[in-house]
Amino acid sequence: MAGDPIRLVISDVDGTLVTTDKRLTPQAIDAVRALEAAGVRFTLISSRPPRGMASVIEALDVREPLAAFNGGTLFAPDQGVIEAHHPDAAAARQAIARMQDEGVEVWVYADATWRLKDPDGLRVDHERHTIGFGPTVVGDFEDVIARIDKIVGVSDDHPLLARLESELRDTLDGRAQVERSQAYYLDVTHPLANKGDGVKALCRRMGVEPGNTAVVGDMFNDVAMFEVAGFSVAMGQSPDEVKAAARAVSPAGNDDEGFARAVDEILLPRIREGAA
Repeated sequence: MAGDPIRLVISDVDGTLVTTDKRLTPQAIDAVRALEAAGVRFTLISSRPPRGMASVIEALDVREPLAAFNGGTLFAPDQGVIEAHHPDAAAARQAIARMQDEGVEVWVYADATWRLKDPDGLRVDHERHTIGFGPTVVGDFEDVIARIDKIVGVSDDHPLLARLESELRDTLDGRAQVERSQAYYLDVTHPLANKGDGVKALCRRMGVEPGNTAVVGDMFNDVAMFEVAGFSVAMGQSPDEVKAAARAVSPAGNDDEGFARAVDEILLPRIREGAA
């Protein structure tokens, strides 16, 4: 178990810390408490907006800075914004137009609101349940185009989103970060709004080296943080490419206490070995 000692654990939320139906289990809470008892700090990074993380923050009593919008916004547990990054207006317009051309539903997060055109659209109820607040229905996104936190393309045509991910990465190269946070969500954010730069920003803010940080995640947008952290764990249900990018894989998925088992069976033994 040689390696830098773990002083900080940063976890993804959906698909990792919570179950598919968005429950934070007692075992997951106990796992976070066990990390803290071992002298390890804990925080979260998520594609969710800050408001959408509030219930998890409260349940876990997180007291460290956190990262929302795939790392694009750092904020305090009381929801105060520490720093935020927004894609430029031209890149935002181009991404929105291209998604709409393909019939992909578009959501926009800006000004602490979730904006969309169709309140009865695909996965709206699912997102409302996930983040804990409802959408604002709009005719277009022009009034917030220069201060968007995140654009989300929503589709159950997973190959289409994969194709758009590749295309928009090429056309928006250097102007936006393009990544699927779920098979059915394609996120477009500022270039620094990715979980790799998000982890680096959290580490700077908390005075911890990335090499002394362990991260836990499940999807393609988590690979960037796997690449910068000293240690990484992929969830048991993660796609094979995500598992291959991590240093370790949880023996279970998020619906079978995969986060708690990752802490108990992988991280805590490593932490105790480092402290010995």
